[in-house]
Amino acid sequence: MIVILINKNGAFVDIGVKHDGLVHISELSDNFVKNPSDVVSIGDIVKVKVIKIDLERQKVSLSMKI
Repeated sequence: MIVILINKNGAFVDIGVKHDGLVHISELSDNFVKNPSDVVSIGDIVKVKVIKIDLERQKVSLSMKI
C-alpha cells in the first residue's frame, strides 16, 4: 500500500481498489503523533489493516497499528 496524500488529519493510502483509505492521525502509531508527516511521506510503502468500511459514505478507515 502506498501513501498518496498527507494532511493534518492523517494519510491517504492507495489500497488497490476504487477508493483510497484513510489512516487517521490517531491510527498512524501507538505513540502520540503531532504531525502525520513526522511518521509517513508521500510514496512510502506501508502496512495497514482495515478497521472500518462505510459503504454508504464510501470510506475505508485504516490503521498502521499492526
